[in-house]
Amino acid sequence: MSINGLNPEIIKLLGRLKYRFSYTQNVLDHSIEVGFLCSMLASELGLDPAVAKRAGLLHDIGKGIESDYEGSHAAIGADFIKRHGETQTVITAVAAHHEEVPPESVYAGLVILADTVSAVRPGARAESMSSYIQRLDRLEKLAVSIEGVRQAYAIQAGREVRVVVNPNVVSDDQAGEIAAVD
Repeated sequence: MSINGLNPEIIKLLGRLKYRFSYTQNVLDHSIEVGFLCSMLASELGLDPAVAKRAGLLHDIGKGIESDYEGSHAAIGADFIKRHGETQTVITAVAAHHEEVPPESVYAGLVILADTVSAVRPGARAESMSSYIQRLDRLEKLAVSIEGVRQAYAIQAGREVRVVVNPNVVSDDQAGEIAAVD
């Protein structure tokens, strides 16, 4: 990517991203893509493409840190690169890429935009049809295993499950309890 001056600890952590996946998307490949997108956008806007590329590349570095830390990967990553000598512009862009903190620079906005474009483009986060159907089937079977549930339908890609209860077995109060199950 022609990025110079990265601390060796940051490079090491970037290497770990090769073995991490998020929604079936390789985190290192995604980070490289975000870096290139940020660089292109910065060039079009008359900003420093090197700063934008660096911020884009490092935006998900927190995903490579072991889970002993508390907080989001954006906050953990920002703290990590701060301790290893990154500029404040890059640090704030990494911290703000999920808008948990306000984007304090246009570079943070570029990272937010490029991250979104990379994640939602067709094929970026592909899930095979068979694994998708299996996941929905497991959700429906889990719901039907609740006493009194007669039928279940996973909708909205499994984010919601609609159930039909047997009214002879389930009272209105029990139906409310079933609806509140996480």
